[in-house]
Amino acid sequence: MIAVAQPPELPMDGPDFSKTALVPAIAQDAETGQVLMLAYMNAAAYAETLATRRVCYYSRSRKRLWRKGEQSGHVQRLERLYYDCDADTLLLAVKQVGGAACHEGYASCFFREVDPDTGKAAVIAERVFDPSAVYR
Repeated sequence: MIAVAQPPELPMDGPDFSKTALVPAIAQDAETGQVLMLAYMNAAAYAETLATRRVCYYSRSRKRLWRKGEQSGHVQRLERLYYDCDADTLLLAVKQVGGAACHEGYASCFFREVDPDTGKAAVIAERVFDPSAVYR
């Protein structure tokens, strides 16, 4: 059994963290509608995002809060926030500062397209920045 810390006090409306400690959070460009990335939020990341309007996620690999852009400077500013009918998925309409949501340097994490006939993938975008200059 995994112990789950009590979430901070949150507004009445929003995701139901009693169902699961982490909820998927889809980031979408507020102007274009382009899907930028999928990450996860716990109650603390959600509360910080609401309080600061700068998007904060929970990093499953690092097991800590991840303030988007803390290394690259490519932060996400929250414009609008939605949650689904089951209250277990978030949709964030954001302003992507710096032009890249992806740690590999692309505007969107979804920069590969799979051909359904062959199963082969192709890169369909150009890099906004060189990640080797940021993540060492």
